[in-house]
Formats: sequence, C-alpha cells, structure tokens
Amino acid sequence: MSFSQDQAAITKLMAFLQEWDQSGKSVRSRILNDFIKYNMGKTSPELELEFAQGGSLFLTRLTAWMRLTYMIGTCLGLQLQAIGVFLSAASNHRYLIEFLEVGGVLTLLEILGQAQSKEEDKTEAIKLLQSIASAGRKYKEIICESYGVRAVAECLAKSKSEHTQEQACALLESLAHGNPKYQIQVYKGLIALLPCNSPKAQQLALQTIRVLQPQGMHKPVCFFMPVPSLDKWGGLCQEGHPV
Repeated sequence: MSFSQDQAAITKLMAFLQEWDQSGKSVRSRILNDFIKYNMGKTSPELELEFAQGGSLFLTRLTAWMRLTYMIGTCLGLQLQAIGVFLSAASNHRYLIEFLEVGGVLTLLEILGQAQSKEEDKTEAIKLLQSIASAGRKYKEIICESYGVRAVAECLAKSKSEHTQEQACALLESLAHGNPKYQIQVYKGLIALLPCNSPKAQQLALQTIRVLQPQGMHKPVCFFMPVPSLDKWGGLCQEGHPV
C-alpha cells in the first residue's frame, strides 16, 4: 500500500470504530450482520488488511460488549458469531490470546450455564470453545482449568436441543484428546452423565466413552477411580443411581 492508501484505510477504520462506539443496539446489530457476511472465512492477515492492522480494536470492543450484556442476551448470537470470525481465522494466534486475556473462556462457560441462554447461543459458545481447544494442548488445559469439563457436561445433560448436545459432546471428546493432564477428568465427566435424565445425553456419553477407551483410556483404571459426586457435578445424575 502507498502512504495515501494507508491513510485512507486508517481513516475508514476510525470512522467504523466511531460509528460503533456511538451506536445503540439496532445499529450495532446491522454492523455485526455486515461484518459476519463479508468476513466469515477470512484469514487473520486478510482481516488485518480489512481493518488497517486494527482488527484487535474491533475485537476488544466486541468482547467488552458481550461481557457486559450476555446475561440479558442483547444480540448475543450475533456477538458470538462475530467473535467466531476472529477465532476461526487461520493464523489467529494474536486474536486468540487477546480473547483469553480478557476472560473470554469464562464468559463462554457462563453462557452455557445460564438458564436464560438460548440453545442456539449455547451452540455458538461451544463452537468458540472448540476453536480455542483446536489451537492445542495449552488451550485445552485453559478450558479445563476454568471448570470447563463440568460446564460442558452440564450443558450436554440439560440442553433441550440435540444439536447443542452433539456439539457439547464433540467438545468433551476434543478436550480428552492430546490433553493427558485432564483426560481422566473428562472421562469421569462422561461417566457421570450415564444416569442423567436425558436419553440423548446418555447415548452420546456412552458413544464417546467407547471412542476414548481404545486410545489409552482403559476401563478398569477409570472405573475404579472415584467418580465426581452429585454435588460436584451440579446434580447431573439422579439420586439412587450410583455411577
């Protein structure tokens, strides 16, 4: 880019950010819809080119708005999808670190646990957690350290949407792979799901246990280890159904 082109791009970015900062829910919804439409699937370098090397400025604003409003559900689905544009972008390490540094993982897990969260919003939150987990072992550990196994397992047990349940179970399986520090915790979480109230959750948990066992997670070892109590797993299992 020439100097004049750089200046024009920066001016465009500042105008975009100013519009965002000065707008309410309806205008921000339009901005997010347009952003998702035109930027989904772009790589990190492509996003930086689009935002004159200032993509982080928009991600920071977007994440802050979500953290302030997720409990009341203001445009939550759009917020999650827009954040997903950044986190799913190839070469996204910078965006990923910035999202984690402001407590992004904890916010996503809290969304899963909210009674008022819509099923589609829970699914979008799980997709973001999956994007984070896909970045490697360190990121899987961060999710697990944030009580992520419990939150995802509870979502799987309580969700009314089979699609959400399938996404949650896929995330649990992902957290078990290449994550030896928390592999047993995930396995015990799946065992705790077996007597829960949801037949779909039971089916998915059993299928995932069968997938994980041949990969070094041997049944005799895990079944003789203490399984999380009902209190620790937030009432996932019914009384009178020991695991």
